[in-house]
Order: sequence, then structure tokens, then C-alpha cells
Amino acid sequence: MKHDNQITPSRPDGAATWRGAEDLSQAVHRLQGLIWPDRDVSTEEAPFFRLKGSAGLSSKARRITFATGGEARFGTWFNLFNVSKWVRRCGLRQLSLSLEGSGRFHLVIQQARAGRSSERIVSEIIDLDGIEPVGFDLSEALHPQGGVVFFSLRALSDGVLTAADWTTTDPLRRSPRLMVSITTFRRPQAVARSVRRFERFIAASQLDGLIRMQVVDNGQDSGLAPSAHVDVYPNPNLGGAGGFARGLIEARASGATHCLFMDDDAASHMESLEHSWMFLAHALDDRTAIAGAMIDEAHKWAIWENGAIFDQSCHPLFMGTDLREIDQVLPMEHNTALPPPDKLYGGWWFFAFPLERARHLPFPFFVRGDDVSFSLANDFDIVRLNGVASYQGNFAEKDSPLTFYLDLRSHLAHHLALPRMEVGRRALAVMCFRFAARCILRHHYDSLDAVNLAIRDAMKGPGFFAANADAAEQRAQIKALTRTEIWQDLPAMLPRDRVRIDPDHPLGLLLAKVTGSGMVIPFLGRVGNRRVLSSEQRGAIRPVWASASLTYVDTKNDKVMHLAQDRRRAIAGLWNTCKAVWALSRRYDALRDQWRQGYDATTLSQDYWNGALHLPAD
Repeated sequence: MKHDNQITPSRPDGAATWRGAEDLSQAVHRLQGLIWPDRDVSTEEAPFFRLKGSAGLSSKARRITFATGGEARFGTWFNLFNVSKWVRRCGLRQLSLSLEGSGRFHLVIQQARAGRSSERIVSEIIDLDGIEPVGFDLSEALHPQGGVVFFSLRALSDGVLTAADWTTTDPLRRSPRLMVSITTFRRPQAVARSVRRFERFIAASQLDGLIRMQVVDNGQDSGLAPSAHVDVYPNPNLGGAGGFARGLIEARASGATHCLFMDDDAASHMESLEHSWMFLAHALDDRTAIAGAMIDEAHKWAIWENGAIFDQSCHPLFMGTDLREIDQVLPMEHNTALPPPDKLYGGWWFFAFPLERARHLPFPFFVRGDDVSFSLANDFDIVRLNGVASYQGNFAEKDSPLTFYLDLRSHLAHHLALPRMEVGRRALAVMCFRFAARCILRHHYDSLDAVNLAIRDAMKGPGFFAANADAAEQRAQIKALTRTEIWQDLPAMLPRDRVRIDPDHPLGLLLAKVTGSGMVIPFLGRVGNRRVLSSEQRGAIRPVWASASLTYVDTKNDKVMHLAQDRRRAIAGLWNTCKAVWALSRRYDALRDQWRQGYDATTLSQDYWNGALHLPAD
């Protein structure tokens, strides 16, 4: 395994400077403040609040100004308060809403429970004097089936709203020392933006000294310097797994109690950090971990996933939920307040967890699957909080032969290594063929070759992964076999979209399926479909049925990928899949035992990562 040489050891001066619990001994704690639109993250207003009439937002000043009759409604995903979660998971006994600003308003606070229409629990005329906040005790709303509460204001005079906080007099159960750990690789501008946003946020936060940040620089090119709030660690490029393993190790060394993994662009609203800290501080169960949602960067009002289940494949939850529509937000919030589903995991774009409960360190997957494995191997109680999210690009656009390789080999590793994930040899075989079928249907023959390589490499056992944590040889192999799945400059004229066998028509879909998506139709190039699709549709199967050729256009509209049916490559690749799956099935029992022993040996001790990252022994 190859390593870079210029590696900084762990923090030389020992633990970081953290504040103590006595610094938060005040009688009232702000559980959740307003989250405002942020031009560095999202300028959409509707997921945050709805303005009507003579009301306007100053995004720079973070205030809403009203003329008489103007309204602001905060029944939105980012700014509602989920009573059920806080009562069930934190035992919350007292809750208030505190408002700051100036002017006379009609205040309405509503409670929405599952299966029932919303009820007004407060309807009052209030006067804000610009000096003292006005508060309303809502403790009567606290119940495990309390659903959510939210408020609205209608101006009865000219006025301003500057703050709205959900607060409690309940004491803290613990005072977390939360280390935000970002792993970055050759994205210096993105990570620098994230660090600047964090520095501005924490300097004004009530939690300054209780939340810190560290940047693990796998590319060793960020150019960042340590500061009073941020530590920087150059690191060998062992992928996300190596970067986050280093982050976990350094968080422990710093004296942190909790760690929050974030991607290097860290496109999250910084208020999410305070919300998460407060929930961890009040949680009844010390296993509590927080999984942030992912929002589609191209459509910043749409959930990509709010948690996901891993069972032979990843199943995103609540995909497509429109955060602008309260009728879609409420069912999601009611559902996520229930006990978490089996095999729920949290993505490392935003995942906060207690270090003491992280018995297993990340496994050296390089990338893809490391967050799934970490969540499922450790005994976490995962919670999903409204307003806690990260904005990410569409995963389908990132598909490549390399991602198919990394995905399948990690899928196999999860089911072989983790006892709770065991599904048997037949289900593993079906999973492999499903990967192969997706490649064949979409004419991704380079990815099909990568899938077959993944099966063969997974059969080499956990020692192969540990010895190749940088995946350098595997990346080179896949680069060499990639011949057609290549993005090219957008031509002057795109081919025309042609649909002759309509997959949306029952007869068209039946014909496509019985002919193997046109595999047995003579002269498919002449009679088959020729589709022109957006890169966001690369993961979709239905549009590509019975297609002779596919052209994908990326979201920036400056690159295209041309793919065509190739029967010879499809048949040869499928034959190789059959041989690899046969070998996997024959060796299943021995492989399972080998994976379980090797996985524990690699993750239950820090020794492996100390050696791989050139760190001193514990």
C-alpha cells in the first residue's frame, strides 16, 4: 500500500480547549432557533417560512419586516418543532416559544398530530417592544403523540421579527463536546468556504467552546491553517474511510465526547449544529446519534433521502418529498418520530454520534459503503431531526464503473461480515445479478466489467481491502477498462429523442421485457428507441427499455455520454458474472467466517489505522 510521506501526527499538545458543563448552567436553553435561508446554501424561502402580503425578508440582516396585514407562517420543515421526538427521545417536560422584535401581531400556534387535523393551541394579540422577548408556555402540548407545533404571525401594525426560539427550562443531561470532522480531497475552495462559515457561526454561538471543527486533508492541498476553533490534519489518501477514521481518532484524542462527520463541501445550515448539540445534550439514551437528511442540490426543495435502510441494497426514505408543501412534510415528520426502522443507517454528509459507543472504527472500503457499515456495526440509536440536512449533487450523475465496483464489493462485505445482515448465498447471488442486469439494460458495459471485478475482489477477503486501502491498483484497473462510459463535450446538435416501443404502455413494456430489452430483436439499431435523457435519469430503468442507444446530458448542459447496445459485450459480461457468482456461492460459508473474523480484527482496534495512517500507537 502506497502512502504520502508528509503526514502530521496527532495533536502534539494533547486535548483541545473545551468549555465545561457549568458554562451552560443558565435556567433556559434554546433548543431550536429559526433557520434562515442562506445564499451560501439555499435561497429558497418556502421550506423555511411562507410570507404573504406586506411582509419581506432581509436575508443579510436575518429579519422579517411587516407592514399592517403582512403575514409569516412557520409551519415548514426547517422551523416547526417536533414535539413527539423531543418527548419520546429526550423526556422533554417544559417547552416555550420565545419571540423577539417590535410591533403588534396576531400570534397563532398550532399543533398537528398524526391522523388528526391541526388545532390552534394559542391565539393571542402580542406586543413586541424590541427589548424583551415575549414567551408562551406550551408544556400542555408535550405528549409522545403530540406531533409537531408551529406558529404564524399577522401584523396589526408595522413591525419586525428578529428571532423565534423554542426553549426549555429542563436541565441538560450531559454537556457534549462535539467535534465536527470534515474529510476533504482536492477541493480547497469548497472546504475553505465551509471553514469560513463555521468560524463566523461559532464566534457568535452560545456553544462556542463546545463545538469545534477539524479538517482531515487527504489531498494535502487545502492550504488551511489551524485556528482557535479549527484543527487541520494532512492525511494519506485512503479515501473517505481513511479520512473519517483519522477524524474519529483525532476527535478521541482531543477529549471530544461526540463526533460529527461531514462532507468537505459541508453545505448545511450552521444552525443544524446547535440543534444537534441540544438534542444530544437532552437525549435519554446515550447511544443517540443524528443522521441528517440529504437535499437535492439541483432542486433545493426536494428530499433525496431522510435516512435510508440497507437490505441487499440502499433504500432511501422519503425521496422526492417536497419541503414547500406542509401536507408532504407532516407525514414525514410523524413517521420519523416513531422508533427507527431496522437496518437504518446515516450518511456521512451529516452524521453525529457518541464516541464512546463507536466500538467499530470505519472499515477500509476507500469510499462507498463505509457509512453503511459504520452505522450498522455500531450500537447507535439513530434520530432524524427536521431542519438538519446537507445539500448534495444527484448521486445518479456520479455513477461510473468505479462507483459500481465500490458499491457492489461493499454490499457483499456488509452481508458477509455483519451477522445482523446475513441473507444467505442465494440472496447474494441475486444481488450480484441485479447489479449486472442494471448495467446491461442501460448499456453500461464498462460498469458490468467492474461489477465482475468487484465480486472477484470481495472473495479475496477483508485482508485484501486492508492491504489495498488506497484502492490505487483497482482504480487503475477500472480506468483501463473504461472505454465507453466517458463524458464528452456537448456537440453542436444532439440526436433526436425517438420512442418506438413505449415502456410506459403496458404492451410496450411487456415486449421490452420478453425480448430482454430488445436483446433478441433483429436490427434493434433501426427499430429500437434512441433516448436522450438527463444525467439525473441515469439510475432509472424504465426510460431505457428497448433502447438501441442512449445519450445522457449532464446537469450543466456542457457534457454528454453516448452509449449503444452491444450484444457481444453484454453476453460476455453476463457469462463472467455467472462464473464469479458460482465461485462465490461455492465458497460462501468459508468466506462468511473469514469476513467476520477479519472485519472485527480490522475495526475493533485502532492498531490497523495507526499503521495505515502512520500514527503513533495508542
